[in-house]
Amino acid sequence: MVEQEQARELRAQAWTIPDIAVKLGVAKSSVSLWVRDVQFTPSKRRTGPRHRPHPGQRRKAEQIVALDREGVARLGVLNDQAFLAAGAALYAGEGSKTEGSVSFANSDVAMVSFFCEWLRTFFPIDESRLRVRIYLHQGLDLEAATNHWSAVTGVPVAQFRKPYRAAPDPSIRKNKHEFGCVYVRYGCSKTHRAIMGLCRALLSSSGRSGVAQSAEQFTVNELVGGSSPSPGASGFEFRTGACSSVVRAGDS
Repeated sequence: MVEQEQARELRAQAWTIPDIAVKLGVAKSSVSLWVRDVQFTPSKRRTGPRHRPHPGQRRKAEQIVALDREGVARLGVLNDQAFLAAGAALYAGEGSKTEGSVSFANSDVAMVSFFCEWLRTFFPIDESRLRVRIYLHQGLDLEAATNHWSAVTGVPVAQFRKPYRAAPDPSIRKNKHEFGCVYVRYGCSKTHRAIMGLCRALLSSSGRSGVAQSAEQFTVNELVGGSSPSPGASGFEFRTGACSSVVRAGDS
């Protein structure tokens, strides 16, 4: 394999595993496996004192932390209706609209976990009919990806379909996801139609409160000048952790 040979050559030149992974556009776990028997002597430059972060980077990190906390405070705890609406919004953006089956694809663990829990919460699901397919670049660990997505989705490995292995193309994409992208499918026309009904209701003007509709008439300046908090904010909840379960109002 060309990438494996290049990885070994770079390792012999004192390249670190993260740097090799970025250079070749592969996962660090793959690089670690390929170069595990190559002698590595860290260069003085790499073992020297680390540079201090740029003030702009530090301010950015601090702002992200502060806004994450603000997000927790604004959303609060999800009640059932809020959880239902949130899942419908997620499917409206990321789910398949093709008639016949429910299909959701993503590489983000939190989104996939949220969708699977939402699907099982609000619809009568026959677990034996759930199917999962992995889209994974060649050179990445398929077994690790399969076990990973089985744990996230709660679907047994026996119900996984044949994976799609994409040929690496550095000119198109350098940063490959270590566990690829996963497709969760549930073959049920009625469930799909029910979900699409929720999506249409969510996106229609009749599906929003009068306050939300009237808010559209405000200009940006008016909103910034002193708009009131969104009504019902206390009926939401912030999910912490990629695979954490949703805690909704009334569960505690």
